[in-house]
Amino acid sequence: MATLVSFHAHPDDEAIACGGVMHKAAAEGHQVVLVVATRGERGEIPDGFLAEGEELWQRRVAETEAAAAILGAHRVEFLGYQDSGMMGTPANDAPGSFWTASVDEAAKQLAAILAETGADILTCYDDNGGYGHPDHIQVHRVGLRAAGLAGTPRVYQNTINRDHLLRGMARFAEQAAGAGIEAPDVAGDPGFGKPESLITAAVDVTAHLAAKRAAMRAHASQISENSFFLAIPDEAFGYAFGTEWFIRDGQGPGITETDLLAGL
Repeated sequence: MATLVSFHAHPDDEAIACGGVMHKAAAEGHQVVLVVATRGERGEIPDGFLAEGEELWQRRVAETEAAAAILGAHRVEFLGYQDSGMMGTPANDAPGSFWTASVDEAAKQLAAILAETGADILTCYDDNGGYGHPDHIQVHRVGLRAAGLAGTPRVYQNTINRDHLLRGMARFAEQAAGAGIEAPDVAGDPGFGKPESLITAAVDVTAHLAAKRAAMRAHASQISENSFFLAIPDEAFGYAFGTEWFIRDGQGPGITETDLLAGL
């Protein structure tokens, strides 16, 4: 049995980005640990969504626990930093925000978890955090530093396959328009994802899509039934989320791995 630690910025990131590999690892008998840097305090919700006296962070923690159970995670940890909001907003510089945190101090917290669990694998994000969110970029920095401190042997940087996504948007454009679904506009944003040529691992998680989508649905405060994630047809969902993409230093060029836990 190996141990996979999946490190994320906010509640719901784990389901969207690595829900498939987490569920796959758990189904194969490995230990899965979810670590989240913040409690997602800056998330947006409809008026009246929360119960009287309930704080958003409380709801999002509960949603994370529910999603983690669906994905088979054995342990959930929060590092306790504040959500930094989108890049360029005042929340970036607020006291306690993850973006302003000392990389060394945050990495020591994560490294302690890696050491305690005997982590064989850590997933974090690529150097732009997938799409430029400050907390996602910080997950990259903290994750790499923590793995170095703990001596974690395999580090996979989760990313978005930009070329695959653009092909899919063209392929399913007519279906999306017909269903009234607004897909994310990434064509004009070169910072969204990474070129396929830079990606070194592609994990087919098709067999785990039901759990992945259920975990997304558990994050109801952020992922509504009308959202892109839940509203797109099954075929399009499978195309968009049926493969999870990673970069591992020292691998490549091209896809050289299809299973993060191979050989463990």
